[in-house]
Amino acid sequence: MTGEWLDIGWIDEIPLRGSRVVQVDGGDDIALFRTGDGQVFALRDRCPHQHGRLSQGIVHGATVTCPLHNWRIALASGEAQGEDRGCTPTVPVKLSGGRVLLCRASTLRAAA
Repeated sequence: MTGEWLDIGWIDEIPLRGSRVVQVDGGDDIALFRTGDGQVFALRDRCPHQHGRLSQGIVHGATVTCPLHNWRIALASGEAQGEDRGCTPTVPVKLSGGRVLLCRASTLRAAA
């Protein structure tokens, strides 16, 4: 841990166009996503529709498709795309020396 930021691990531990799950005490898991161009995003690992695990979805561009009913969720905002309505909490992420850091306070709020 580094103050306000939680050190989650190396960026290479998140596959390109894939995800990794981080367990947070007392709440839902946080899903880390890495896009094809190497950007990293973090969302609560629950679709706003039927609570499918977004970490098990397909990452394409800057969205993830929920494995349950194909809702597309924007990785940057957590907002459902297209005709669907709903939002999944996001968590600020930053990279430092190849390490992925999550905002501690936002991580706990998103998981609550």
